Amino acid sequence: MIVLGVDPGLSAMGYGVVKAEGGAHEALDWGVIHTQAKTTLSSRLLVLYTGISAVINQYQPDIMACEGLIFAQNVQSALALGQARGVALLAAAEKNLTVVEYSPKEIKLTVVGRGNAGKDQVGQMVKILLGLRNEPIPSDAGDALGVALSHSLNARRQQLLDTQRKAASSVRGKK
Repeated sequence: MIVLGVDPGLSAMGYGVVKAEGGAHEALDWGVIHTQAKTTLSSRLLVLYTGISAVINQYQPDIMACEGLIFAQNVQSALALGQARGVALLAAAEKNLTVVEYSPKEIKLTVVGRGNAGKDQVGQMVKILLGLRNEPIPSDAGDALGVALSHSLNARRQQLLDTQRKAASSVRGKK
């Protein structure tokens, strides 16, 4: 399974592509799509759309995992984040990609084991779990790898639980 993780943002949208086979995970690519603050909103959204579409076309992911919106004090920031997120969702919809969302707390809990873990702890665990030499830079890309890894780990856990349930029900059925 190939998972595209997205950390949405208007000035910088992080992306991370993770390949999962069994219990093994490999980071295929990660990076950030940057926009220029002095250009129009529509131009910035087009840059994000074009960039994330190119990543989707290159890696042909099976699913997109996106960091969900957080409630912000600054309404303008929340609107910009929502617009950037919408562009990523549009690019996924064009390719019939299923999109799943994870809150920052869910991602931290899955990757680190604590829902209130710091950014540095998430970066360190992403590095360890993906077997990277260094923490992914910039942090937006590392966050996106964390989103992708979070989905992959959750999907694997669900797969193991389903297998265990099937085995248990077949044993009960033989009695």
